[in-house]
Amino acid sequence: MEGVVLALFVCCILALVTKKLSLPTIPFYIIAGLILGKSGLQIVGQNDVSEFLTQLGLIFLLFFMGLEIKLDRIMSNQSAIVKSGLIDLHINMLIGIAAAWVLGFSPFDSLVVGFAFFISSTAMTVTALVENRKLLNPESETIVWLMVFEDLVLIAFLLVSGSGGENPFLLLGEILGGFFIFYLIARYCKPQLKAILKRDDELPVLLTFSLVLAIAYTSIALGIPESLMVIAFGVTLGATDPEAFEVHARPFKDVFLVVFFVFFGVSVDFTGGVPLGAIIVISLLAIASKFLSGMLTGIVIHKSVYSGVEIWANVIGRGEFSIAIAALYGSALVSSTIAAIVIITSIAGSFIARYSTRINIALKSSGIIRPSTPQG
Repeated sequence: MEGVVLALFVCCILALVTKKLSLPTIPFYIIAGLILGKSGLQIVGQNDVSEFLTQLGLIFLLFFMGLEIKLDRIMSNQSAIVKSGLIDLHINMLIGIAAAWVLGFSPFDSLVVGFAFFISSTAMTVTALVENRKLLNPESETIVWLMVFEDLVLIAFLLVSGSGGENPFLLLGEILGGFFIFYLIARYCKPQLKAILKRDDELPVLLTFSLVLAIAYTSIALGIPESLMVIAFGVTLGATDPEAFEVHARPFKDVFLVVFFVFFGVSVDFTGGVPLGAIIVISLLAIASKFLSGMLTGIVIHKSVYSGVEIWANVIGRGEFSIAIAALYGSALVSSTIAAIVIITSIAGSFIARYSTRINIALKSSGIIRPSTPQG
């Protein structure tokens, strides 16, 4: 218990500093865990309390992911999502898998690292667009669709990898059955749910917390991956009052997710893993792979390399979902590698996103980008 308290206290200080400097918080939470845990001072370790809280952080992260997926918007923008998403998927996954394979990772571990290359941090991306006042830029919608496509691919990966030897089609049927039950609840209990969410007492918060946990632990009892069921539950609730659910679930997500990140850092052991030089190289490759996919997306979608630079600058940072994949399926070696990728790419990405306009001007002045290049 003392370790959790100390970790939260350190993170409070880090949150104040990073918010003041407009820096991403996730990498610094991981760094705090590294300093306090196995790779550093070894004064904080994992226990039943920390494991329970980190599990809650992951559950509420996936619930938020479900709330953000709007099926009607996806169906009406299929072409833009698929075209940009496939570019993002192929370039980053292939480079990530190849880099991990060269380093000697197993085929499955290489796939996990490939996903860490592919999946950008939605939280960091949206935050960068807002803080740098770029939401109205023509590239912003493309960036949002990239995040949606990555979420959908992540769900597919969770479906396949979560089968645990079970027939994936049987598992899919079980999940669809759960989805149908959630749909019936969301449709026929919508007035009652909205009425509760509008109350100004503790009931809306209690309802949100209880429902998410009930779905997660019922899934575990039935042998169904709780990650997928929590996402499906979030998707169906998105048809009721997603903003209200986000408001009431956010305090739990924010606190538990901090614990999740810091104790992920606590669990990582850099003392006997991938050499520092290899970690730096693979992290730089992660930045370069997003550069290639961002530039190609800008040229294909917006017919502009200027747009490519903007897209790249805002999707460099890997974060919450890369860490989630590492925590769920990665070995100790994979976890340490992905921790380094997240730390380096998110810090680099925050600065590159802030100065992307200057980067474009510099490239234009140097002649690398011709002035006549059309913008989308």
